[in-house]
Order: sequence, then structure tokens, then C-alpha cells
Amino acid sequence: MTRENIKINIDEEIKRGTAAMDAAALLSGNGLFNDAVSRLYYFLLYHIRALLLTKGLEARSHEGALRLFSLHFIKDGIFETKGSHLFAKLMKYREEADYNPSYEFTKEDFIELKKETEELAGDIKAYLIKEDYLSK
Repeated sequence: MTRENIKINIDEEIKRGTAAMDAAALLSGNGLFNDAVSRLYYFLLYHIRALLLTKGLEARSHEGALRLFSLHFIKDGIFETKGSHLFAKLMKYREEADYNPSYEFTKEDFIELKKETEELAGDIKAYLIKEDYLSK
């Protein structure tokens, strides 16, 4: 894959992430916090998938995305450990939101998770811009 193709794919992943965040906002605005938390997870997943592309990596699973992110970006000191902890937490929460009918997220849960998620996604975008994979 050429650098230009990588940049195109990164841009597509970021656009998918933006759409997931737009959905999270709509869902939370309608009191559907479980579904909104699930969309936060996908927002971050797409950003991490974009990040992995910078090293020629493509995860084959959700768990694979976490492993590759941890191995190539956390372990190498590019991002702080709290980034992989947040991604792992959102992965677990997405499963709870989607599959556990007795688990209920609150508005406060969503607001806090959204703040943390947007912070990490902002750091990822800053890295992509700095490394010339994404335009400002």
C-alpha cells in the first residue's frame, strides 16, 4: 500500500469515527445511553484503526486492535498507558451495553466517557497530523 493509499484509508476511518460520534450525540440526546456508549467505543475504534495504518497494521478483531495499539503505540511510549486502559474499558462497556439487558449507563457515565474518549481521539488526530497522515 502506498503512503497516499494509507492517507486515504486513514481519512475514511476518521470519517467513520466522526459518524459514530454524531450517532452517540443523537442517541444520548434521546436518553439512549447504552447505545450512545456503544457508539463511543466505535468512535475510538475507528481512530485506533487509523493509527494502526501508519505502521501498516490492520486488526482482524476488536481484541486485535487493542493488542496492536498496546504493542506498537503504548509499549513504544507514543501514547500513555491510560489510552489502552480506556480502549479496553470501552470495549467491555460496549459488550455490556449491547448484550447485558440489566446493565444501564447513565447520562453522567456517558458524559465522562465521552470526555475521555474525545481526549484520546484528539491525541490520535494530533499524532496523525504531526506524522503527515492527516490534514488539519
